[in-house]
Amino acid sequence: MRNLLPIVVVVVAFQALLLREWPDGGLGMAIGLLIVALGVALFLQGLELSIFPVGKRLANQFARRGSMPILMLFGFAIGFSAVVAEPALIAVADQAAQISGGRIDALTLRLIVAGSVGLVMALGVFRVILGHPLHWYMIVGYLLVVLVTFFAPAEIVGLAYDSGGVTTNIVTVPLIAALGIGLAASIRGRSSLIDGFGLVALAVMVPMISVQLYGILVYADPGSLPAGAELMAAQDDVAPPAGPLQMLLDLFSMLRDVLPIILVILFFQYAVLKRSLADPLRVGIGFALVIIGLYAFVVGLKLGLFPIGQSMAYQLVTLDTWLWVYLFAFCIGFATTMAEPALIAIGQQAEEAAAGKIQGNVIRLLVALGVAIGITIGVHRIISGDSIHYYIIGGYALVILLTALAPRYIVALAFDLGGVTTSEVTVPLVTALGIGLAGQIEGRNVLIDGFGLIAFASIFPIVTVMSYAILMNWVAKRGGERT
Repeated sequence: MRNLLPIVVVVVAFQALLLREWPDGGLGMAIGLLIVALGVALFLQGLELSIFPVGKRLANQFARRGSMPILMLFGFAIGFSAVVAEPALIAVADQAAQISGGRIDALTLRLIVAGSVGLVMALGVFRVILGHPLHWYMIVGYLLVVLVTFFAPAEIVGLAYDSGGVTTNIVTVPLIAALGIGLAASIRGRSSLIDGFGLVALAVMVPMISVQLYGILVYADPGSLPAGAELMAAQDDVAPPAGPLQMLLDLFSMLRDVLPIILVILFFQYAVLKRSLADPLRVGIGFALVIIGLYAFVVGLKLGLFPIGQSMAYQLVTLDTWLWVYLFAFCIGFATTMAEPALIAIGQQAEEAAAGKIQGNVIRLLVALGVAIGITIGVHRIISGDSIHYYIIGGYALVILLTALAPRYIVALAFDLGGVTTSEVTVPLVTALGIGLAGQIEGRNVLIDGFGLIAFASIFPIVTVMSYAILMNWVAKRGGERT
């Protein structure tokens, strides 16, 4: 409840003090909040019983066998299976296909993103085994991202960055993190904090490159968006209230999203390692809690917060000044990030791996501040109509500079935290805000201007976390010199 309180405060404050309209769904919001709190509690308990121990144990068993090809194959299978059925990616791909008039194929886009994540998981496992420093991978990778962005058509840039952001969901992030930490802990000379984190960061970065390359091919033949594309996007963005049938479909959707991951784990556990799970009943209960908790979490958001948040975005656009839109973007970015279950889980894992060097609550505050700043800058880009190219190139140029300056222990974690922010709470509200603004402002193109906010929500947490680490390192050195 404490983690969700900032969202309630933001919504109530804007409705009561600025819009002066108490929402009709006030009771639904309260009920939804309670369901969300219950869902988060069940989900986190399920992680502790299933995903975290299973991921670490599998990594440990593979490391003992000493087979790099099998480890890399496992990484590819986990990455591909986790992303290909990711609901946020499906939604983004379908929306992009509709707005582009079919020029972008939804299934092709999903396969490109899932294949990219699978390949990069294999690469990440390779890096951990050999002990290569992550910062060189990230510097070279983002230099390539910036280079491709320079040549990519405007229609694909925002979509490419959003596609990279939505690959890391509430289930896959803990599993990928557990795989990396478990593998690093199993190899002599590796640090769980320095070497164990970083897989999530790679999973976010590489799809940005592959989708932009796909866009260069798709848009090689000059063409324009079909008439009415912006209208279609603006109308389809607001989803109808969820009924009993939709809630049942959501439950099956949660099961569908987790099932490929469970099948991959069982295949490698029984067919490759030829060992049974240490405690099948405990793991089964854990996975059941993950599915039920995630279902309750999403249902609670749909009942209480999403309808109000989406309607507020449209209400704020009609006001006389953009100041309130900027303020709402900042506040809702901060509040939703503080409520992200995946961020809470990764913060706890980072605190354990760092052995007191990092505090989970401080990390969450820094990440939430970064998301708030990023979304505010992204909203300004939409309002001003500036090209996303310059913002993205400038943002990642700053990230590359900070990566070269930051202490090594924070680099992998900082990049992972940039991917954790774009999960089940943040993505729907941020996407609705971006497309809603682009659809309401005259002269904006939904495909070019509506996408991209998720990218800003991923960049600036990296900036805030690294900047904090650099500052603390400088303060510690100054203190040592005085002593």
